[in-house]
Amino acid sequence: MFSLNPRELRKMLKRMGINMEEIEAEEVIIKLPEGKKLIIESPNSVALMKAKGQPNMFYIVGGHIKEEAEETKEEEAPSFSEDDVKLVAEQAGVSLEEARKALEETSGDIAEAILKLKGA
Repeated sequence: MFSLNPRELRKMLKRMGINMEEIEAEEVIIKLPEGKKLIIESPNSVALMKAKGQPNMFYIVGGHIKEEAEETKEEEAPSFSEDDVKLVAEQAGVSLEEARKALEETSGDIAEAILKLKGA
């Protein structure tokens, strides 16, 4: 592998129409599709490279890499009770299931759920 000093690299990239911008970063986090994260701590160099008509590219050199499992968010309990579901169903003239769905969509707002179900 050959090495270029940063100044030569910038000149070469500029001739090719690519601008390179240094970013001061303490940590770089890459989220992987399987729910894991790669964390690059104390990278030696991070740069953003921009070229017309091309997606942005990042250039990361060095640092300590560690892998972590991403924290899973616990599902929040609904912010409404079964009495709320019955009230909405009764007032809107719909089934309990339709009332429950409307309450979920309106984050438990009873009045908004009734209006939504009545088509107002």
